[in-house]
Amino acid sequence: MSVLLTGITGFIGSELGRRLVEEGYAVHGLIRHSSARMLDQIRDYMDKVHLIQGDLREYQSVKSALRESEPEFIVHVGAMTPVRLSFDDPFSNIDVNFRGTANLVHAALSHEPSLKRFVLASTMEVYGWQDLQEPFTEDLPLHPASPYAVSKAAADMYVRMMGRVSELDYTVLRPCNTYGRKSETGFIVEYLITSMLKKEKVYVGAPGSIRDLMHVDDHVAAYLRAMEEDKASQQTFNVGTGTGISMRALAGKVAELTDYSDEIVENYPSDYPRRPAFADPRYLVVNPSRIGGKIGWKATIALQDGLNKAVQYWRKRIGK
Repeated sequence: MSVLLTGITGFIGSELGRRLVEEGYAVHGLIRHSSARMLDQIRDYMDKVHLIQGDLREYQSVKSALRESEPEFIVHVGAMTPVRLSFDDPFSNIDVNFRGTANLVHAALSHEPSLKRFVLASTMEVYGWQDLQEPFTEDLPLHPASPYAVSKAAADMYVRMMGRVSELDYTVLRPCNTYGRKSETGFIVEYLITSMLKKEKVYVGAPGSIRDLMHVDDHVAAYLRAMEEDKASQQTFNVGTGTGISMRALAGKVAELTDYSDEIVENYPSDYPRRPAFADPRYLVVNPSRIGGKIGWKATIALQDGLNKAVQYWRKRIGK
């Protein structure tokens, strides 16, 4: 079966593309011309996928990609993702994350009924500011707390709206923070691991913030279930562990695994891009009960085990 996968050169997209190839899918990856430098992420299986150059922001470009790929599934994980940088560049987030999704939806509708399902990567960031301090359920109102989160919430709502007023068979996934990157070191888990292995000064800017953290293998498995299970049709699912950890405690766990004994500075480095202090949700943890009950997915990799896998990978890579 044919899959059009956006964001194939990114973190989740590259891992998902590899898994889809292993499962026997005919994978078509949509890439921007400027993404060519990122092909290292898929170099090991690039000869097994068909890459299509296109731009999510341009409707005709997206439509052309669908004509070329004739997909039975669209898995849309391509996005602008750095939350803090979205305050400095909100318009790119709007163009790529919201407009790009709308372009893909309408191009997809022109390919019905050959298209079996449209799977959208939303994010737990769409919940944003919430008064409660317990894992969020899918029926909570969305209160996104950054330009990035607003653009993703708009895309999330647009897909669900079009699913109701048209023949679009969709699944929206709202995953939590994911770790297990093999190249980027700017995200919290990979930053802590690589900095501590190198015995560099470590900063934790929001030590009291609580986040749900999931290993990439569990994240990828959720997309496969969403594609393949009939009961995922017209559904919105949280994808996470249901358990939160403070950034202070996370730093402590990584320090133990890397034998790091230097000071951990509980502040941002001076050159770190900041979101306004009041815009940083203190608590983001999702309740995954619905996806477990409907299609049988659950996170299987415990945080300690996942962190240990990540430490071993980076220890080998950087020779520490």
